[in-house]
Amino acid sequence: MYLAARASELASSIVDAFWRFLALFTANGSSMPWSGGLTAFNQPVTTVDGAAAVPVDVLRLARQASFGPTPQLVARITELGIPGWIDEQFRVRGSTYADLVKWVPNDYCSADRTIVNCWQNNFTRVPVAARFYADAALAPDQLRQRVAFALSQILVISGNGVNSTSGIAAYQQLLLDGAFGNYRDLLGKVTMHGSMGWYLSMADSSRSAPSENYAREMLQLFTMGPMQLSADGTPVFAGNGALVPNYGPDDIKGLSRALTGWTYAKGGGRTDWAGNDYSQPMVVRPVNWAYDTQAKAFLGATVPAGAAPADSVRIALDAAFNNPSTPPRLAKLLIQHLVKSNPSPAYVTRIGAVFVDNGAGVRGDLKAVVRAILLDPEARGDEPRGGGFGKVREPVLAMMALVRASGLQTDGAAMTMRDTALGQPVFQAPSVFNFYPPDYPLPRSSGLVSPASKLFSAGGTVTLHNLLYDWSIGGNANRGDWNFNNSLNNTSSSANTVPLWSGWEAIAADPDRLVAVINLLMLNNTATETQKQALRNAALSITNSNAQLQARRRTQALLYIAATSPNFLVDR
Repeated sequence: MYLAARASELASSIVDAFWRFLALFTANGSSMPWSGGLTAFNQPVTTVDGAAAVPVDVLRLARQASFGPTPQLVARITELGIPGWIDEQFRVRGSTYADLVKWVPNDYCSADRTIVNCWQNNFTRVPVAARFYADAALAPDQLRQRVAFALSQILVISGNGVNSTSGIAAYQQLLLDGAFGNYRDLLGKVTMHGSMGWYLSMADSSRSAPSENYAREMLQLFTMGPMQLSADGTPVFAGNGALVPNYGPDDIKGLSRALTGWTYAKGGGRTDWAGNDYSQPMVVRPVNWAYDTQAKAFLGATVPAGAAPADSVRIALDAAFNNPSTPPRLAKLLIQHLVKSNPSPAYVTRIGAVFVDNGAGVRGDLKAVVRAILLDPEARGDEPRGGGFGKVREPVLAMMALVRASGLQTDGAAMTMRDTALGQPVFQAPSVFNFYPPDYPLPRSSGLVSPASKLFSAGGTVTLHNLLYDWSIGGNANRGDWNFNNSLNNTSSSANTVPLWSGWEAIAADPDRLVAVINLLMLNNTATETQKQALRNAALSITNSNAQLQARRRTQALLYIAATSPNFLVDR
């Protein structure tokens, strides 16, 4: 109701100003709206005036390296400093899928039809996605999770093809564990994982009919890409102006032959198809006609006749990993996921150089790469550096940023009920090409790209706004999607998402304090004085004889206004 009552004012002072985009905004350095270090957002806030100002760059890092700012996170980054917090994050653990890796035979549900929600709990991505959301909301290892999430969209498997909860969980655990490891090691584990063997058909590929699927996508998507790149990520052109390919059909054929001879590990003593264990590395197929023992050539490398299957895989992956196009391509992809959609060639060059050599002669050190990405001049500073700065928040990141800022406690089940409609059901991409391409063009721009914008059709935008409305203005404890019992293993049996509005109610008793907190957690401390006044006016327009209810509704309204603004939906 308040939106209708204040439509004119909001249109002139909030909507119009916000939709001029962030280039018009100033960083005002609003005061930190809490004293000391809060351990939970539902503790009382005592002061705004006189508290230490939070640099915009601290808030920028919280957006880039986590699933959204919280009071605790901002306080910790401020305490340790940006490099110190990043280094701490390399040591912190908390998120896990390991307990979801529980093999069952593939005929498990048909053998026992009394098991409640059997298929969803054992043969879909849903339990794994719920754990992803719960950890994204609450677990302390935020940077590891953000990098693993980026890797899950580069090294894609999907519940559309892999119907194994255990397999999906084990694969995502592999990415979590390898997020700060070596990319070559990770590529090897990805290649041999049973779920990848299923998804891209490397499992049971034989010399009589070698599958080219994994070989092609490993080159096209997981390493060098189809066209040669310069060190700065720009394409290489031949003398006639044509793009120069990185590989051809013969390379794919040779690679596919090198990747033959593998099959699924078996579980539970089963040797038939029902025993396939998609959570384990593949094993050599125990038949002498499965592996191609002949000599193979690809990408300038050779596999000698008689080489063991493991040696064939090693030579194949080394050739792709060591290709000159692999460092700039992966550097750019990780920058796009963490910092900005349009990194400058110089930015890509700097990060690609770290991929080539971490300073100790090691190639592929992801920890060094991530650190360099987040500390680069184009990522840091209270004002964005370089051209084409910023990126649109993909739907999952927008949803989780609201969850974290508002202080929801969740087991993640509610998010799995909404993410499909958002066009981004976690761990169920429509294809190996992810939910969106990295080169999706930004409309009405001069050659800029905006990958996540692929998900923001008119319908997709409305769906996201509906969710932001439901979980802010409509965010009361009796919400159906927060309380629905979908019988997921390892989740609550009653309320699966619980709002903690008491802390916000204490804040909202003072409209200026409420605006300060909203500006800090939701708007990156970038709201202008005009915008802050408009937020204050919107809050004051909501009245109720119950002071607690009035404070809650004011909070919910301002969360919605902020969450649907470019300050929130665009990371800069």
